[in-house]
Amino acid sequence: MKTQRTEPPSTASHCLYPFETLQTAQGYPSDQHFQVVRTRNGRSTGIKAKVAFDKRISIAKVSGHVVDERRLHTLQMSSHIYLYDPWFSGLLMHSCDPNVFLDITELELWTTQAIHPGTLLTMDYASTENVLHQQFQCHCGADNCRGWITGNKEPLNEEGQRFMEQRRQRKRV
Repeated sequence: MKTQRTEPPSTASHCLYPFETLQTAQGYPSDQHFQVVRTRNGRSTGIKAKVAFDKRISIAKVSGHVVDERRLHTLQMSSHIYLYDPWFSGLLMHSCDPNVFLDITELELWTTQAIHPGTLLTMDYASTENVLHQQFQCHCGADNCRGWITGNKEPLNEEGQRFMEQRRQRKRV
């Protein structure tokens, strides 16, 4: 009779990416360090830290599929090349005072400030995007909030122009 030694259940973390070749030991994000935040209907809406991170450190490598068009969950790598990542970096929320920075050249996520467990990870979309998939009103609440978010080389669309004019009028009052 053959016997097999059974290993205790693994407490190893699981990579948030669905690619077999990417391992958390290589620096890719794990479910031990990060949590994908979901709405009640299961839609992904952000990434939270599950552990503390110091400021100015690399906290994860990022990956995805290279595509030639801008869409939801893409990050701009060059003028016509985008990284499609609906598993991790494409889920980062925007803030005008972000706590992470995506180094698109090295495909690494860095902290810009200390991050506590339970903190939502945020980046400034204008730091990587010339033009956004869709402009939007910002609700980040930062002291330096720009109010309407565009890519770094993109003029305000009509909706943004109306919003910013109304914002200027409210500030005058």
